[in-house]
Amino acid sequence: MVITQTPFRMSFFGGGTDFPDHFRRYGGSVLSTTFDKYCYVSVRHLPRFFDYRNELIYSKIERVQHTSDIIHPAIRNAMQMMDMHELRLTYDADLPARSGLGTSSAFAVGMLNAFHALKGRYAGKRQLADEAIRLERELCGEAGGIQDQIAAAFGGLNRIDFDADGYRVRPVIIAPERKRELNDNLAMFFTGFSRFSADIQTGTQKALEDKTRELCEMKGLVDEAEDILTDRHRDLDEFGRLLDHTWKLKRGISGGISTDSIDAMYERAMSAGALGGKLLGAGGGGFLLFYVPGERRVELMKAMSDLLYIPFEFENGGSTIIHYAPESYEPIDDKER
Repeated sequence: MVITQTPFRMSFFGGGTDFPDHFRRYGGSVLSTTFDKYCYVSVRHLPRFFDYRNELIYSKIERVQHTSDIIHPAIRNAMQMMDMHELRLTYDADLPARSGLGTSSAFAVGMLNAFHALKGRYAGKRQLADEAIRLERELCGEAGGIQDQIAAAFGGLNRIDFDADGYRVRPVIIAPERKRELNDNLAMFFTGFSRFSADIQTGTQKALEDKTRELCEMKGLVDEAEDILTDRHRDLDEFGRLLDHTWKLKRGISGGISTDSIDAMYERAMSAGALGGKLLGAGGGGFLLFYVPGERRVELMKAMSDLLYIPFEFENGGSTIIHYAPESYEPIDDKER
């Protein structure tokens, strides 16, 4: 049996510039971090006592004979891509799916990591990211960018740059005490709404064609945000004000990114002392992230008390194998698999 642990991510700046149609022409950059909320994927070969050959447990339970019969597109395509058979796969997570934290990509990365380990081989971070991008964007045909798969595989606080040649991941070098202060000044709340990211991304992708100027400005904010973080002489509160600026830019890209109720929540937080914030992910619902100075945090928590507060800590590990027990497995000779 193999169990993988893969972190969720929060993207601060540059979201939208990671769409291939955009960055291949204009370049793109994202500043993001992973944090200590995870999805867990366990995989083992299914014992041959049952009248089905694959059991898949996520929000549903699938018991099927053949891989081609699997309903879940990511599981079906991943198993076919890696020639996996006779599996019991289970998914569990600290936070709900479809909530703007890269949950589907974290699952894809964690599942592929588990498949490699079950076959007795190691997969590096870039390999996992590349395979997850291919799985979601090509084999499953889902709209969206490619930052989520990279963040889940690599982990940590990173700047990711995109161009026609691919992507580069560069850790943001920040003093430990300053990174701790940044973590302490961020507060995340669940709005109670969830939507399928790919549905929103489809509309966003169409809108991007007319928003090149805004996207190039959002890319430029990554430079400014990185400078704020790495220059200990700069006021860290500037990071919060920059979040407010990028949120306003992002809202202008597509009407599906925000809603009236989310806008009301955002304004309530700003009135309570937040300097800036954003809705994490594709939009439409999920988690709101705010930057609030320490002296105003109590006031913010009172103002947002009707929402579920999610404490978190930054993490650096990316997708990891937390349990590995090798199995003896001999594939059956069955041409109908």
